[in-house]
Amino acid sequence: MRLPPAILANAEEVLREILRFAAPADTTLSRYFKDHPRLGGRERGAIAESVYNVLRNKNFYTDFSEAGGGATMRRLTLLGMADAVGLESLGGVSEDEAAWVTRIMEIDRKLMHKSSRSNMPLWLFEKLAAQYGEEEALALADSLNQPAPLDLRVNTLKANRDDVIAKLAEAPIRATPTPFAPQGLRVLQKPQLQNLPLFKDGHIEVQDEGSQILSALVAAKRGEMVVDFCAGAGGKTLSLGAAMRNTGRLYAFDVSEKRLTKLKPRLARSGLSNVHPVVIAHERDAKIKRLAGKIDRVLVDAPCSGLGTLRRNPDVKWRQKPDAVAELQVKQAAILDGAARLVKGGGRLVYATCSVLDDENDFIARQFLDTHPDFELVPMSKALAEQKIDLEMGDYLKLLPHKHQTDGFFAAVFERKPMVKKAKEADEA
Repeated sequence: MRLPPAILANAEEVLREILRFAAPADTTLSRYFKDHPRLGGRERGAIAESVYNVLRNKNFYTDFSEAGGGATMRRLTLLGMADAVGLESLGGVSEDEAAWVTRIMEIDRKLMHKSSRSNMPLWLFEKLAAQYGEEEALALADSLNQPAPLDLRVNTLKANRDDVIAKLAEAPIRATPTPFAPQGLRVLQKPQLQNLPLFKDGHIEVQDEGSQILSALVAAKRGEMVVDFCAGAGGKTLSLGAAMRNTGRLYAFDVSEKRLTKLKPRLARSGLSNVHPVVIAHERDAKIKRLAGKIDRVLVDAPCSGLGTLRRNPDVKWRQKPDAVAELQVKQAAILDGAARLVKGGGRLVYATCSVLDDENDFIARQFLDTHPDFELVPMSKALAEQKIDLEMGDYLKLLPHKHQTDGFFAAVFERKPMVKKAKEADEA
């Protein structure tokens, strides 16, 4: 059954707005769908996927949509929609347009210049090429330009992975265990989970496998005091709470009350009662100072460029600017320094980003060690082995979609040297 011709006009309208890059693409799409309630589920899915296809393939599509007759935005939309649902599913497409789309789709992209084939801004591809080498940068770019699968985390307070796989199969939804995260499941199709009893009852949560691994590195235990320093909507908070078996105290700090509000319904579903969401003004807030030196484990999932999440948020590469990365470095270092004050002697601090840039990752970790002699690095190989996660890493965690089929993530694990404070006090006496 063909989509009505009007859908192309809808897709073109929202694409025009999204390509101004004034707001995140998912925010603009949500608002557009709210303003157009008559669009059905199939139509919304086609529009959204066509928009994301254009964002993923913007360089390639733009090169060819600007050649020939017809409006550029119409041709961009045609390419995105044909890639999303197939040319045969589109109504209102002329013979000339269909022939043009078919020709473009048959082009062998491997013959294109690397910087064009990457479908990234030139500054970003050059930075990745300098960091990884051209061939690996291209493999990384190719993987970041593919849609991500749907990963779930099983809430061990309420279910186990095998039972969830069986219940999903009844839906019918096929899920397989993730290769590294012990409570993870991967779903290759994109089912509507919101109406499933498993979801409503808090047996599963949506969480990328890489994000689940970050939570595991905190190694939170029963009865401890733990802080998720940049909690956001709380995906990692929930996995930390489950690891603690709903005991101890788990603080979810964030500067955004709006983000923490999104955590509340997820908390209610999860069955956790040990989580304490706290809105803070900044990394030196008095609420943080009161807990200085008292916390067993702190996770800092720092604000970053988000360039590791391009499979899900392809607009980020076009909205992000190189000078913004330098500004983020200052913020990342300040947040990590503020969070470090919470950690007690012998306690653990995990610094993480969803970025693939060394500028936000290795650089910040090395700088932290240089300026905080009371902390030492825990080699990632050791931290992963403790959690029985079979991943080969050196000093840091570096997850990449073309190698690990996760989003791009970085993590460094630090531990505060025990008795440093007492030794200092003895010296001063």
